[in-house]
Amino acid sequence: MAGSKVLVYLLRRDLRIADNPILWHIGNNKHDFTHLLPIFVLPPHQIEVSGFLAEGEKSPYPEARSHVGKFWRCGPQRAKFLAQSVWNMRENLQDIRSNLVVRIGSFADVVNNVIESLEGSDHSVSGVWMTEEKSVEEENDQESVRDVCQLNNIEFRLWPDEKYYIDDRDLNLENFQKVPEVFTKFRKLHEPIRTRPRPALSRPKLGTLPPFPSSSWLPQERSPFIESIDYEDFVFRLLSPVQNILPNAVPKPRDAKTSHPCKGGESYAWHRLVHLIKTNAMTYYGETRNGLIGSECSTKLSGYLALGCITARQIHEELLKFEEALDPQYARCHEFGRGENPGTSGIRFELLWRDYMRLCTIQWGNKMFRLKGFGSNKYEKNWKTADKLKAAEDQEPSPERVQEIINRFLEGRTGMGLIDAAQRELYHTGYTSNRARQNVASYFSKYLGIDWRYGAEWYEAMLIDYDVSSNWGNWQYASGVGNDPRSENRIFNPVKQGFDYDNNGEFVRTWLPELKDIVLLEHVFQVWTTGRAELEKYNLTQDIMVTDPLIRINYDPERAPRHRSKPSPWWAKRKQREAQREAQGGRRGGNRGGNRGGNRGRNGSSRNQGRHQGGNQDSGQGGNQGDEHGDNHSEDQGGSRAELRRRRSDSDNFDDDASSHSSKSPGSTHGGVQVSNEQSKRPSSK
Repeated sequence: MAGSKVLVYLLRRDLRIADNPILWHIGNNKHDFTHLLPIFVLPPHQIEVSGFLAEGEKSPYPEARSHVGKFWRCGPQRAKFLAQSVWNMRENLQDIRSNLVVRIGSFADVVNNVIESLEGSDHSVSGVWMTEEKSVEEENDQESVRDVCQLNNIEFRLWPDEKYYIDDRDLNLENFQKVPEVFTKFRKLHEPIRTRPRPALSRPKLGTLPPFPSSSWLPQERSPFIESIDYEDFVFRLLSPVQNILPNAVPKPRDAKTSHPCKGGESYAWHRLVHLIKTNAMTYYGETRNGLIGSECSTKLSGYLALGCITARQIHEELLKFEEALDPQYARCHEFGRGENPGTSGIRFELLWRDYMRLCTIQWGNKMFRLKGFGSNKYEKNWKTADKLKAAEDQEPSPERVQEIINRFLEGRTGMGLIDAAQRELYHTGYTSNRARQNVASYFSKYLGIDWRYGAEWYEAMLIDYDVSSNWGNWQYASGVGNDPRSENRIFNPVKQGFDYDNNGEFVRTWLPELKDIVLLEHVFQVWTTGRAELEKYNLTQDIMVTDPLIRINYDPERAPRHRSKPSPWWAKRKQREAQREAQGGRRGGNRGGNRGGNRGRNGSSRNQGRHQGGNQDSGQGGNQGDEHGDNHSEDQGGSRAELRRRRSDSDNFDDDASSHSSKSPGSTHGGVQVSNEQSKRPSSK
């Protein structure tokens, strides 16, 4: 066809055909384009693409590794969910007589290759459109495409990202520089428009889109990469470089099942949404969202939201059909036609929190990824690192020891049952509940005191529902360097959390089957507290979780905790304690006692150094008080406890979502060093 004018649509996290502004516009308005070429780009700085290399070829791009921990940036579980979503997008486009191709390379390289491939023919690229995204890397990608288009005199257009709840154009935030620092202020400011977001756009009708380019002149994948022949080949190539990330990973327990059985893609997102309403999961969301096991304890919509398989306003509109009795398929559901209920209100609350995290990302920019966070010097802390070049000269423990601790944390071998179960579940399934994420994030940042970005990067790699804003914003929140008004004072006790949310030990026993026959819950949550006879019976006496737990917390489930305590800086106490031991050893004669004490601290063994004396001071939790404020975004909401409970966070709406704030209980031992109770005076909340 002579004089063809091709519109290139670059897709990233807008993998849907319904409520898609670009497809809606091109299908409903006059234009000069003769063909539409949708391209999903696999960016090599975010996804490892070496599996697509032709045999014997080398990649022109560096490996897709994270900055701090050097992890793969996209692990196998998320890669598979992405592949499913991309392929489903392709199928849905084919249903309306279009198609989708996948290309590998930087966005600028992909666009250049398409332009060059059509040079000298009767076909040319007349426009390049893409959905605007607001994080640093995504903005850099957009600008690189803009530069290519300007150089070649081609129209470039960025479209608003409309997968969120409240449209940016309705916020009046003056270029996003006046986002309230506290979520509650944001929520109250925009509560009036929460009930009336902009309407979702319809699905393109059959035959309304410009035709897909003919295979005879369709630009092909460029060397050294090759195009996948089918879905199975695509998945294999995408996953092959990132398998077996942890060489010493604990095998998946035979009886353990994923709590996230959902397939990726727009079609499956809608199936999930309708299922949640029909089964009353939406109505009773507030009562189930803190569950640790099962596919119905939270919505599991966050993975779809993260990739743009479904939009927040589509979820809102489907809930309205149920609440206002507009769709008879929901007629048998509880609360049908009775308006918004606590469960559906809670879902909208989570969608609003998701919006807020994105707006914070826009405002913070690069600060989202800095160690000190956007809060700058609000929370002064000597973060520990495994990087010898960045560690302080007097860092304790040493960078080598920190690396050992990180490895055990990733593998789920810390000796803290709830943490280890969550980490093993995450590694094997790509998912763990919000309650678990909160405890994991707080344990890592406020108990271990290690650079929180290791944890954020690991979640980026592992989580199916990874979203840059939710993940990094919530990890900052958890670590005290973000927008939590309580900062470092919001803390969790993972032992008490186990009693509260895994009160029969099912979750921990499922993912730590070596503990399944341990009788008492306190021993399941901290196996080192188990009596020797029982340890011998189950062959656990030499298990590292028994011999060298990273943290020891004394907790008596019969005693109600009265207050939480700020985490003590265990690293600051080590030298003082070693000096005391050395002095005591000298008085006993020579260096024998001093060396023994010093070496014990260096090796991180806390077995003989006593358990903490703080009893049940669970992160300072007074009765149930802490439960009302434990989630990332309930920091200063007013209202009753019931209202606060209703507004607690949902795992899937926080990809990232992984924020929590935990801290050491008074007198706990950490890395082999017992922490004094003297530094745990100020009450704080979970």
